[in-house]
Amino acid sequence: MRNLLFAAVLITLTGTAISQQPGKFGLSSVWQPSQSFLAAAHKACDNKAQGRRYADCFIDQMAGAGAPADAVSFARAAQNQLHDVAIMTSFNHVGPVDIAWVVYPIHSPSNFGLLLVNGQPSIVNAEDLQALDQKAMQQSFQFQDVKNQFPKVGLFTGDRDGQTWPNSQSGPNGGVQFTLGYALRNGCYTCAKAGAVLFNWNFDGNGKFTGTSFMGLTPAPLPGQ
Repeated sequence: MRNLLFAAVLITLTGTAISQQPGKFGLSSVWQPSQSFLAAAHKACDNKAQGRRYADCFIDQMAGAGAPADAVSFARAAQNQLHDVAIMTSFNHVGPVDIAWVVYPIHSPSNFGLLLVNGQPSIVNAEDLQALDQKAMQQSFQFQDVKNQFPKVGLFTGDRDGQTWPNSQSGPNGGVQFTLGYALRNGCYTCAKAGAVLFNWNFDGNGKFTGTSFMGLTPAPLPGQ
């Protein structure tokens, strides 16, 4: 009987340790900010200087509005690494790196973004265009063909809806890869669409970010098609 009791306690403690995963972000970091919260937070913080003070004020408003402690902790971690206010609105466990949808409430208008979390570093911004292997893209014959049609073509963030998870697949040596799309536009964010580009975000078996890979692009449809 004593052995059975010990085994039950051990299983309980082990399960608790796995579910908590200290230092990791998860479902407990998710919070859905209401429009009334956003309006109140802007009213309280918009007179603050931009930068750290503004971000701290906004995150403090989350705590006062009843956001879970883990959601506030995530927002502070995101601010430290991204220098922006990001609220996690959805989470998808993949392992060894996971995916988080976030909303950036101080952007105008508020918009969604994708973060790759729980690896090394703990937060990787999938909207960081500087991290993309643009050199390989620009050297491809596909891009050169697009540039002939759109001389000012450039790479821009994709249209994120806050709901559609990117594809993930196993990488070399137990790693993981995430495939994300980005927009090609002819000179500016509101300019004519010139196509779409795919990049892989690559992580090794320990969750360490190892860079991105250009996977190909799809030109924009020709006029009349």
